Amino acid sequence: MALIHGSKVKLFALSANKELGQEIADYVGLPLSECTTVRFADGEVMVNVGETVRGHDVFVVQPTSYPVNEHYMELLILIDALKRASAHTINIIMPYYGYSRQDRKAKAREPISAKLIADLLQAAGADRVIAMDLHAAQIQGFFNIPIDNFEALPLFVQYFKDQKIDDLVVVSPDHGGTTRARKFALYFDAPIAIVDKRRPRPNVAEVMNIIGEVKDKNVIIVDDIIDTAGTITLAAKALRDAGAKKIYVCITHPILSHPALERINNSPIEKVVCTNSIKLPDDKKGEKILQLSIAKILGQGILNIIDGKPVSNLFVYDPKTRY
Repeated sequence: MALIHGSKVKLFALSANKELGQEIADYVGLPLSECTTVRFADGEVMVNVGETVRGHDVFVVQPTSYPVNEHYMELLILIDALKRASAHTINIIMPYYGYSRQDRKAKAREPISAKLIADLLQAAGADRVIAMDLHAAQIQGFFNIPIDNFEALPLFVQYFKDQKIDDLVVVSPDHGGTTRARKFALYFDAPIAIVDKRRPRPNVAEVMNIIGEVKDKNVIIVDDIIDTAGTITLAAKALRDAGAKKIYVCITHPILSHPALERINNSPIEKVVCTNSIKLPDDKKGEKILQLSIAKILGQGILNIIDGKPVSNLFVYDPKTRY
């Protein structure tokens, strides 16, 4: 029986990112618990829990990246299994929240899929969700259970502080990300700039103007998700045309759908710094892609939750704390 500070705790990692699950387990000081996933010939999923969870606080690591629907079904079925096996609490560690970009009705007769996902997780039996850099903060309001929106900001600030970049400007790739960019820039006492764009259809963006001074400056573009990389590479080109020197990208969730890697490699971007919230297969890795581990932040979050301590202090950069 695994005890942490007197509490019975078990940690599972499903198929989306077992490597992150193992890193978290190593930090917390727990072995990963036994869990196997079986797929029948017709595509149905069966999840088998190989050890008792009765009376335990259970944590499940499962970002819901591609294939999104497969990973959600796997997670929902495991939650149901844990609930029926009398787990004390079921805590979902989902650093990447699939369907998060469908957080509102942009036009008539559209679904709010992010809310539907929240309902499904709660109906299955989840007691808490731990996410990271949610695409829209209002997603927290879709839940009637605790949801912690962790931030990767301390990790990124630490990395770029170590790079000692001078003449720095922090750039938001759109108006919606201005708050994120300003918060990041405060740690460097740097100004911000905004890429004014319009999006005629999903995954397609057109740069209209650069708001702010970037000529002869090194820039860091800050955002939460990079999917096909159309927006980011278009912004990078516009920044280079406006006179920017070195261009870095700071992204929490590297979805990197095709043709993202090709676009990045052919762009003026020096490096894309992202987290391992999403496992990247070999064909999505490249010389310009650098992943930083979020395992320590999430692992410390688990320890704080078990001990009844606040987690908000984990979201603030402290030069004395190195993740």
